[in-house]
Amino acid sequence: MYEVMVEEYFSAAHYLKGYDGKCSQLHGHNWKVQVFLTSNILDSIGMVIDFKELKELVNIVIDKLDHYCLNDLDIFAKKNPTSENIAYFIFHELAKEALPGKISKVSIWESKAVCVIYDGK
Repeated sequence: MYEVMVEEYFSAAHYLKGYDGKCSQLHGHNWKVQVFLTSNILDSIGMVIDFKELKELVNIVIDKLDHYCLNDLDIFAKKNPTSENIAYFIFHELAKEALPGKISKVSIWESKAVCVIYDGK
């Protein structure tokens, strides 16, 4: 089994409804996004996928989040824009794509010290 990973970044603001603490106030993050794709098969030149192609797909998805107040987006109308819910959104948006493998996990880093990993299970 092969697993490839690409890393991209986006910036956005959010606040957490129902949270008792500073994160209930509007604030922003520079999120790091890591997307992992697994496959047992390599293409004719020995790659799972061209990193450039996977990065382009990731950027299409994160462009829906970049430089917005996440609370204002329809995708977070009924749930908090937590890192957990952001990872879920990115995972399932990419899982809709015709890829030469399976999205195995998405990690979302709010800072260099904390992250969430969602694997779709």
